[in-house]
Amino acid sequence: MKEKIRCRWASSEVNVLYHDEEWGVPVHDDRLLFEFLILEGAQAGLSWDTILRKRGRYREVFDNFDVQKIIKYDAKKVRALLQDPGIIRNRLKIASTISNAREFLKVQEEFGSFDAYIWRFVGGKPKRNSWRLHGGIPAKTKESDAMSKDLLKRGFRFVGSIICYAYMQAIGMVNDHTVECFRYRQVSKV
Repeated sequence: MKEKIRCRWASSEVNVLYHDEEWGVPVHDDRLLFEFLILEGAQAGLSWDTILRKRGRYREVFDNFDVQKIIKYDAKKVRALLQDPGIIRNRLKIASTISNAREFLKVQEEFGSFDAYIWRFVGGKPKRNSWRLHGGIPAKTKESDAMSKDLLKRGFRFVGSIICYAYMQAIGMVNDHTVECFRYRQVSKV
């Protein structure tokens, strides 16, 4: 049986599964959009493999990324999170999860949903790229620059342009599977 050709970065068990099932698939569910926003920020300075391995624990300790619950986190909850080895124990990243939940709710109120807000940066539909080599994929784009600038203006943290572009890739705002990857055509049809 012929082996599937994947994007070069999909090389470990955890990221092959993520690549094959999630990466680049358009997301329109606000809870999942928030989860990816937080996980991309948590990844800053670390490998995505690390985050994927800790994702289950993140869901547990952050109440499945329920923003209504996260905005109520107090100092006791933050202390518990800082002691949990199953997540990235960075005080600034944990604090940004709580403050980003507050800003997320404001965006939902203003736009009706975070989905309606975030997808505006690509005109409401996924941008389909045609990368032949992994090395040609940019770390950021004018769309991620605009998204980052707007999110920062609204008070979000850990949302630099590179993080925003990784977020766009994760939630399917862009299809950055290389053209020889078996997922390229599948994701383009979604």
